[in-house]
Amino acid sequence: VQLQASGGGLVQAGGSLRLSCAASSHTFSLVNVAWFRQAPGKEREFVAAVRRGDTSRYYDDSVKGRFTISRDMAKNTVDLQMNSLKPEDTAIYYCARKENRPISSAIRHAGTWTTWGRGTQVTVSS
Repeated sequence: VQLQASGGGLVQAGGSLRLSCAASSHTFSLVNVAWFRQAPGKEREFVAAVRRGDTSRYYDDSVKGRFTISRDMAKNTVDLQMNSLKPEDTAIYYCARKENRPISSAIRHAGTWTTWGRGTQVTVSS
């Protein structure tokens, strides 16, 4: 299964972007998916995740209330709606999946996720 993130771009602070993560699997929208991001000179950090069979959504505190992760069953994607963007949100955004459902305490660790796509650049200007 290959993943592809898209939707990045350049936006002014306060603006919005919607990222999409697609995969070759026809059941992709049903699996465990996470979004991470990596800014220059920084480690990859957790942004949001959704687990199969779990109605909860998981967010890093830095994006809670501004970002929303959702499944689009029609498009077979997992999307990340990003509102009220800030310059510190500037990073390459990656989506990742894991076949087996991860335990909640492991969701925020990059090592938990087994398949990664090529990222998409998000740049927020001040």
